[in-house]
Amino acid sequence: MKTSRRTFIKKSAIASLGAVAFSAKSYANIIGANDRVRVGVVGFSDRFRQSLFPAFQNHYQELNFDIVAVSDLWKKRREEGQAFLKEKFGHDIQACLNNDELYKIKDIDAVIISTADFQHALHTIEAVKAGCDTYTEKPFAETMEDNRAALKAVKESKQIVQIGSQRRSGANYHAAAEYIQSGKFGPIVMVELNWNVNQPGRWRRPALVAELREQDTDWKRFLMNRPFENFDPRKYLEYRLFWPYSSGMPGQWMSHQIDTVHWFSGLKHPRSVVANGGVYFWKDGRKNWDTTTAVFDYGDDKQGFQVQFTSRMMNGDENPAEIYYSNGGELNLNTNKLSPKGGLRENHAKAMNMQANLLPELDISQNSAKVVASANTGGDALTSAHMRNWMECVRSRQQPNAPVEAGYMHSIATIMTNAAVRTGAKVTFDEEKQEVMANGKVFKY
Repeated sequence: MKTSRRTFIKKSAIASLGAVAFSAKSYANIIGANDRVRVGVVGFSDRFRQSLFPAFQNHYQELNFDIVAVSDLWKKRREEGQAFLKEKFGHDIQACLNNDELYKIKDIDAVIISTADFQHALHTIEAVKAGCDTYTEKPFAETMEDNRAALKAVKESKQIVQIGSQRRSGANYHAAAEYIQSGKFGPIVMVELNWNVNQPGRWRRPALVAELREQDTDWKRFLMNRPFENFDPRKYLEYRLFWPYSSGMPGQWMSHQIDTVHWFSGLKHPRSVVANGGVYFWKDGRKNWDTTTAVFDYGDDKQGFQVQFTSRMMNGDENPAEIYYSNGGELNLNTNKLSPKGGLRENHAKAMNMQANLLPELDISQNSAKVVASANTGGDALTSAHMRNWMECVRSRQQPNAPVEAGYMHSIATIMTNAAVRTGAKVTFDEEKQEVMANGKVFKY
């Protein structure tokens, strides 16, 4: 928001509600039509149209938000976005050639960023420097250079930044975090993560690739700080298959699941990562793997644990799994069940003069939302709750459920995994330099 509008909303909120979360009635009392939060869309992507927009649509009227502009480098997507949003909101939408045009618009208060993976951090920097709050899709960053720069820019601003790690707005995940952090679970000894699909078209856009012409977009601006190469419509539209535009599986899927490890454990990043895999099945010119196994070492010599992430794209049931293990049993976030399965039983404990250690049978959340593996989940419950949390925090100026630090942390793990994929090395993190190290060198591209 421009300074006067931001100041009015912030002071009104604090005076009326003590800076606590708002009810719909409270919004109506203090925020008039002239103080509507005006949002711009950065990237009219499938992710925005099919998931983020439905989530926004669930809450915008109650919370007095509006979308007034869309920025997209490709003429086709820009025009489609303008028409789509005009039909949904019943008013004109300003179509911007690029973000420079977008941030020249008077009274743009916030933006939703759903661009190519490698652009998220850079577009967040642009937004906060323009005085805008952001909902920024994950992965937050794909290089430590971008990660550090974006964290610094956000921390130096007064903007609200929500990272698109929607698990942080799920009732079952909050219940799991509370249970583990209470100490009742015991120390984490292992975490198993997997995300498997069987979709030949996942991350492919052949029909769109055939339509994209270089003269209808801005290829140099698209590349941002990546090394220059000649125009390639596949890398523009199917960027998730090609490094350095995306790390693929680590950035798209693992970033969601590894975020819960950081959240639940309180640890900021792994000590080391190794990875194996390859393009085993989908021989379509992609460079990012279709099968990945990554193994992480977390903690220290006094108390540590291992995390294993596996993913494949040629066989899967659309049911990503997250299972946390302790000496007393397991916490399964697919079923939201706590159980003594695998715990230390009396016969084995007694032989070593120890006590049995068995967790209770417990449903950790009665209000859980199913995690859907499909990229475009139609405004699923988790994404809807996450979008609402961001919108409420734009009003209250409180930190959202997934603040910039969450994005910074998941990006360290993502970048470490990608470095292990690219180099075959056991990758570590230099805490002092905040750098990912592979074969004794800083990893970049």
